[in-house]
Amino acid sequence: MFGSKEGKLKDGTIVTIRPMVREDEESLYRFFKVLPDELLLFIRHDVKERSIIRDWAKRLNYDRVLPLIALVGDEIVGDATLHRVSHGWKRHIGRVRVVVAPLFQGRGLATWMLNELVRLGHELGLEKLWAEIPLDSVGAIRACRNAGFACKAVIEGMVKDTQNQNIDVLIMVCDIPTYFDRCWAKDRDA
Repeated sequence: MFGSKEGKLKDGTIVTIRPMVREDEESLYRFFKVLPDELLLFIRHDVKERSIIRDWAKRLNYDRVLPLIALVGDEIVGDATLHRVSHGWKRHIGRVRVVVAPLFQGRGLATWMLNELVRLGHELGLEKLWAEIPLDSVGAIRACRNAGFACKAVIEGMVKDTQNQNIDVLIMVCDIPTYFDRCWAKDRDA
């Protein structure tokens, strides 16, 4: 399904993207530990707690959550996850989340990771990918648009920021079959 992929960011930095494995526990903990709280607010767990990361590593289940990590050398600089449910009315939808270290933002890494999640979603037979983004996160919105996501709704005052202020959430969705049809059409016409 997905092995290791190497590529270059806009600035020429060599990055490897691959699925997380149990042995990544310590590196992933170090990655999350140094990130600003604002970047981690939308994650459902306190990833600065070692026990959370230990539990993730111990309970890896790619059928439920497929975590991808981006590495520069041995250092994790990005984390992306594709969350799925196996039954029910949302079984055709995957939820995505991407976190990129501040020093690597604006270089194309988030878009590349999202593109890999879209490709994986396609391989897994998903029809849509769903992302929730703070409305003021211009870079995250751009990365999603670059990966085929479209804005579907804004929910005003839906969540709280680190200062306990209400913030708006943008719902973005990638229609995987439509996205792939467009990509194949571009490839055919080129």
